[in-house]
Amino acid sequence: MEHGSYSDLSKSTFSLVDEDHTFANSVRFILNQDPRVTFCGYSIPHPSENRVNVRVQTTGDPASEVLKDGCQDLMLMCQHVRSTFGKAVNDFKTSKSVRSTSEKAVSESDDDMDT
Repeated sequence: MEHGSYSDLSKSTFSLVDEDHTFANSVRFILNQDPRVTFCGYSIPHPSENRVNVRVQTTGDPASEVLKDGCQDLMLMCQHVRSTFGKAVNDFKTSKSVRSTSEKAVSESDDDMDT
């Protein structure tokens, strides 16, 4: 839900339900990197409420558009981290299995030399 002025679309507070510090702080970080943003912060009204209020003030662009762009940038960043991590895990597993196979081969050749 957006709480803002109809006369000045560059300043709004967005109330996001079922979100917490994890999402809010990530969005805040991304939005503060955007040159169109003059202020971005968030608050959690009460610890027992599962809701976050995100305040966005811009240089003139509609705050809702800037927030949407920020969420898309965050999604792309998360996809990049996920794919990079997945590739690193696969590379590690592959190198571990190659190492294990080569160690086994060396061990077997040592056994052959002993007999």
